[in-house]
This record gives sequence, structure tokens and C-alpha cells, in this order.
Amino acid sequence: MFTSDELASIKSSVEFLCREVGAIIVSKRKQAFRVDEKAFNNLVTEVDKYAETLLVDGLKSIVPQAGFLAEEGTGEPASSGLNWIIDPIDGTTNFVHDIPLYCISIALAQGEQILVGVVYEPNREECFSAFIGGGSVLNGKAVSVSEATELAQSLLATGFPYDDFGREAGYFEVLRDFTHQTRGIRRLGSAALDLAYVAVGRFEAFYEYGLNPWDVAAGMLLVEEAGGKVSDFKGGKQVLFGEEIIASNGHIHPAIEKVIQHTFMA
Repeated sequence: MFTSDELASIKSSVEFLCREVGAIIVSKRKQAFRVDEKAFNNLVTEVDKYAETLLVDGLKSIVPQAGFLAEEGTGEPASSGLNWIIDPIDGTTNFVHDIPLYCISIALAQGEQILVGVVYEPNREECFSAFIGGGSVLNGKAVSVSEATELAQSLLATGFPYDDFGREAGYFEVLRDFTHQTRGIRRLGSAALDLAYVAVGRFEAFYEYGLNPWDVAAGMLLVEEAGGKVSDFKGGKQVLFGEEIIASNGHIHPAIEKVIQHTFMA
């Protein structure tokens, strides 16, 4: 549908839009804003909704024929399957509590194939981006996953269940196993950032369940284009809409799968 040059141009335009809206999000954090609960432990602010409106308006001019799958419900998916997948603030709870670990996550997808992905962290002004076949970059510089080959050399990231507690016992057993076998576990509170950090080699792997497409769409492309591997917990490809993900540098992927499948899925 798009040439490599067209995808590169789309990516550049999305990066620019993210920087603009990211600056607005940071400025809004310094002001009073309304916070609501969409569900238990699932927060949304008026800043999320405003930022999403700005992003949707901007993206309409970049690829007018694309529809939208956005966390706060702005816009409609396109019947053609070409859609922007948007999270205006991934890490809203961090944003509410003034913890500077949140980001904008935007992907352009044809069906379940991610064509372009951008994750922008406005506090450090870090823009992670990729288009299919073009590699991953951070602020314009090519990046790659880490070279660690053993769990003992690895720092992992995860997210803890915040509303789906039916499987928490097994999940925390997995956490214990990885704590014993790795350099440690981190929980940033933003799946999109976790994935971006795998892509640049800050983490060797990230795993979580209970996720939405807008949490993972951009980040999964970043990891793959940086030389890593992405799968569901079973080792398959049901990731975008499958609500679970393992993303790694590739080298330790079998070891991550083994622990999760043996403990969590037994």
C-alpha cells in the first residue's frame, strides 16, 4: 500500500505531531485537571481526552484514508482495515501522580500488520520510532536490542495486574522465578515505554497480560525492527489483540517462554 519512502515520510510527520502534543501534555500537568475512573484502577484525565483529540486531528491530515482505534474512543475504525492505533497518555496513573514515566503511543496498522510505530516520552524528549523494514531509531539514531544471551545477564520489565486478579497467584510465582534468575524486574507503569526500552537495549525483555492494542501496537514494531522478537505467552503471534505479550532481544526469548509456560500456564 505504501512505499518505503512514503512510510518514512509518515513516520517523520507523526514524530513531529507527537513532539507538539507531548509539549502540551507536559504543560497541562502543571495545571489543575480532572481525573475520572473508567473502571477500577483505570484512570482517565481530561488531558488524555484533549491530547487524543489533537492527535486524531493531526493524523487525519497525514493519512486521510485511515480510521482510528483510540483508547478514549475518538474516531472510528476504517472498514478497509487501515487504522491509527492511539494511546494519548500511556501511563496515565504515573501522569496523575506526577511520575515522569508516560508517553504518547501511535501506530499505523493494516489489519494486524503494524506499518509505522512512534512512542514519544515528552519529559526526556525521547522519540522512539520505526517503519516496517526501516529499522528502529531513537531521536533519529539507529538502535538495536541488547546482546545478552542469558537470564543472569538480563534486566526484565513487567506490569502487575491492576484489575484482573484471577491469575495473579501464578503471575507472582513467575515474578519470583525471574527475580531469582535475572538481574532484576522493573515495573514502569507504561507498556509502550517498556517495549521502547527493550528496543534500545535498556531491558532485555518485557512480559505482561491484560493489555490493549494501543498499549503494544507501536512498541511491538519498535522491538522487531530493532532485531528483537515478539510473541504471545504460547509463543504464537496473537499479540496485537491477544492481550498478552513477551518482547525480548530474541536471545533469551526461549528462556522467558519456558518460565511463563511452565509456571503461569501450567
